Amino acid sequence: MYLSNIKLWNFRKFGSISDFNINLPNLDLELQKGLNVLIGENDSGKSAIIDAIKLVLNTHSYEWLRITEEDFFQEAERFRIEIKFKDLAEDEAKNFTEWLGWDGEGEYAKPFLRLIYDVTRKKGKIFPSDVHAGVDDEGYRLTAEAREYLKVTFLKPLRDAKAEFIPKKNSRLSQILQGHEAFQGSEESHHLVKLFTSFNQSIEKYFEAKKPTDNASKSFEDIDDKKGKELKDKIDGLIHELYDKTKDSKFTVSEGKLKNILEKLELSIKDEINPGLGTLNRLFIASELLHLDKNKWNGVRLGLIEELEAHLHPQAQMQIIESLQNKKDIQFILTTHSPNLASKVKLNNLIICKNKHAYPMGRGYTQLDDSDYSFLELFLDTTKSNLFFAKGVILVEGWAEEILLPALAKKAGFNLTEKGVSIVNVASTAFLRYAKIFQRTDGQEMSIPVAIITDLDVKLEDEDIIIEGITKKNLETDKKTLKYNGQVVKTFVSPHLTLEYCLSKSSSFGLQFQEIVKGIHTKTDWSDFGKSLTEKLDNRGLNKTEIAYQFAKLLEEDSKKEIPDIIINKDDKTIEYLLEAIKYAYDN
Repeated sequence: MYLSNIKLWNFRKFGSISDFNINLPNLDLELQKGLNVLIGENDSGKSAIIDAIKLVLNTHSYEWLRITEEDFFQEAERFRIEIKFKDLAEDEAKNFTEWLGWDGEGEYAKPFLRLIYDVTRKKGKIFPSDVHAGVDDEGYRLTAEAREYLKVTFLKPLRDAKAEFIPKKNSRLSQILQGHEAFQGSEESHHLVKLFTSFNQSIEKYFEAKKPTDNASKSFEDIDDKKGKELKDKIDGLIHELYDKTKDSKFTVSEGKLKNILEKLELSIKDEINPGLGTLNRLFIASELLHLDKNKWNGVRLGLIEELEAHLHPQAQMQIIESLQNKKDIQFILTTHSPNLASKVKLNNLIICKNKHAYPMGRGYTQLDDSDYSFLELFLDTTKSNLFFAKGVILVEGWAEEILLPALAKKAGFNLTEKGVSIVNVASTAFLRYAKIFQRTDGQEMSIPVAIITDLDVKLEDEDIIIEGITKKNLETDKKTLKYNGQVVKTFVSPHLTLEYCLSKSSSFGLQFQEIVKGIHTKTDWSDFGKSLTEKLDNRGLNKTEIAYQFAKLLEEDSKKEIPDIIINKDDKTIEYLLEAIKYAYDN
């Protein structure tokens, strides 16, 4: 069985000021078997989804979960959570017989389990209800026994994993071990209890200055160390004086019950001396995952993980996420802020959280086809994965644009970093594959503006050639715009040949740009600058990256001057497309 869907009404940021409508949930999110990774900026709703699941299902870690005022959307007086499980095996379904619903008919019907948690408040007082289950809007109360089969494993963001392994009453390690089949149902007869009993007998005999002479510990002989006996004799003497002459003291190591024994255990990595926090975090994750890999378990196998990357270096993150993706018959829902993890996870497993919405990236939700998914799994690296966390995205086709645009934007009054805009260099003209990530087929249009900046790639002498009643320049512009545009994606095409040609003709800084080009290509005859630049662009002889670097540096230094030399002219037609693209992504 796996958690296939979660619906939220007025829970945390997923809410509406409109009247409560059972037919219009504020979040309706489909999940899939295996790995589901929630990504997005801070306060985008990732933790709200995790917490909603925890409230309904509870966790193996016995957390105290309670409803607070902050769980309600604004002034709403009611919130509701619905969770649906599908693909229940027979030995799983038998635990929920009276609450099951059925998809399909006859021999093809398959069971599902729908859970409902509806909470109201009035005049500041919260009235939580029990978790219900069933196919109608109200359902029937789910018993405590049935809920035991629905508990999830939750890994919180680990800041001090060492504290989780300290032996203490109700330690997290003891809770994990008690839930494992290695210890269940054997409170008195477990081998550890027998070992502990034997150890306690040895402790007792030490204070009598005796040691066992055989394996059965039934006969004892004197030992040389009498200090323990002397200490016990003094205590016994005081007991005789202060309490009862017929009573003696007895030394033992706490109680010998299995629970107490497990609370004294400490887990570590063999031969590791003073392991760091990252190592301990991985050890903690390994121990928690025991709940999900039990042999004789007919309940849900669901792991919730928040900020998996906490205190883990990038390679460790990669190792763990790869392991989780390969787990069979276990479902994971995790949150992350890490581009490293986002680049390692298959696009089909990602869910982008943005502005009170959650957008699955899987097949059937985006305009990507199978070949696009295959391509992006190869080329969507850590740097490009920043687009999943951005408030606005600018897609460019090369290093020159990636280097130059931040400096140009800042010079024009747009700080892309502060605004959360990512510039993604696709290193090709494969814009369409990346653009379709943001173009949906499920009717849920994303609210992340995506600007594509691309070159016209039409020779100057060919711009005004008429083809089918339209100039070749306009025809190529329309062709690229039609190819890439759609929903939140908008294309901005250079008015002439390439970015470099447009910069050289800029009324704002054309002369400064030309001097940089001349300074890098000193052996070129620049008497006719436009002609020479076009030739270099045609034969790919222009050092675009170095030119962009030096020009970006010039813009940054000029921005620091009290009286700058370069003023961006908003009527500068040759760079107007760049400024419009920046503004489009910036106004998110």
